[in-house]
Amino acid sequence: MLLSRRSSSRWTWAAISACVVLLATACKSGGIEDDPILRLSAEEALAQGQELIEAEKYVQAEQYLTHAFEVAPNSASGREALLLAADALYLKGGDSNYIKAEAKYRDFLNRFPTSERGAYVQLQLANCLAERVLRADRDQSSTRKALAAYEELLRLYPGSEHTEEAQQRTSELRATLAEHEFQIGYHNFRRRLYQGAVGRFEGLLEEYPEYSARDRVLYYLGLTQHRRGQLEQASAAFERLRNEYPESEWVEKIPQLEFPEGEE
Repeated sequence: MLLSRRSSSRWTWAAISACVVLLATACKSGGIEDDPILRLSAEEALAQGQELIEAEKYVQAEQYLTHAFEVAPNSASGREALLLAADALYLKGGDSNYIKAEAKYRDFLNRFPTSERGAYVQLQLANCLAERVLRADRDQSSTRKALAAYEELLRLYPGSEHTEEAQQRTSELRATLAEHEFQIGYHNFRRRLYQGAVGRFEGLLEEYPEYSARDRVLYYLGLTQHRRGQLEQASAAFERLRNEYPESEWVEKIPQLEFPEGEE
């Protein structure tokens, strides 16, 4: 029995040794040491990655560029490779790639806060968030994050070549948030949750003075107050609608208000 156990133990160690040898051989002949990317210097991998981006082969480009950064993270080549790797992910598109690209852009800003490319990187970081914005009737977490990122660009890099684009995207995102507020208010109105509807409509008018459908908001604010029996407030909202948007289609829909005797 003892001999049998020793024999079994020897066979076990022999099998383990054989596996180790096979694994090492595989690494040398078809695995890690044979990976052509890993043989390249940072400069070589960067050049190859740039060519692949120009050829719109973004998956392969990101692999070369990531290697270039990992080989020499603090060199000029490594710095450029990190930024281009983020660009490759962004250009590839799709939520998962936008998330990865955002992480790389943030890494770049953390590592190189004084880089002359800072404005561009901040713009791209904001763009990664903006690409994940949902419709106005859905959750707006990404919208608010993207808006904050564009506003950070305008704050940190005033007058940069990306200012106009950031301002345009900021306006678009604010319009989405304003529409989101209206949708919630209108939903409350439909469900006869009038107090909540009034709060949303009034908040929208105050927070988003540039909102393009303010006439619609004033109409539903007045209508909601009317249904709550707040006739004076409703009258003020409708009067404002008439004065500020006399040509609006919503003016024609204003209901006839009936005031208690002596209150008109």
